[in-house]
Amino acid sequence: MPFSKLGLAPKVVDGVRAAGYTVPTPIQLRAIPVILEGRDLIGSAQTGTGKTAAFALPIISRLGQRGALRALVLEPTRELAAQVETAIRDYARRHGVWTARPGPAPGGGYRRRDARAAPGSDQTRDAAA
Repeated sequence: MPFSKLGLAPKVVDGVRAAGYTVPTPIQLRAIPVILEGRDLIGSAQTGTGKTAAFALPIISRLGQRGALRALVLEPTRELAAQVETAIRDYARRHGVWTARPGPAPGGGYRRRDARAAPGSDQTRDAAA
């Protein structure tokens, strides 16, 4: 089943295609519909199976459909948080989603609005905590 049949927003599907993915992994097939319904989910899968996309893609789809909605993703390390932020930013490039990157101290970081940035640019804005 392709990503376009999972109920994701068209802009999110475009972002997935631009990232080079065509077929969802088993964790994505199971998790995406549940998250799109707004239900809670705990998923477990090996490294490299697409867990980040399994939760990020439906979150991005819901953010675009619900107006002023926010999502918070917590990761155990700054390195993993940076990887997840990059993946979410890549998937949401066409969707106008803001992300906050891990900063040098708790509460630190900056916000990035990639939807308005030219491809390949590094447009940033300081975040007020």
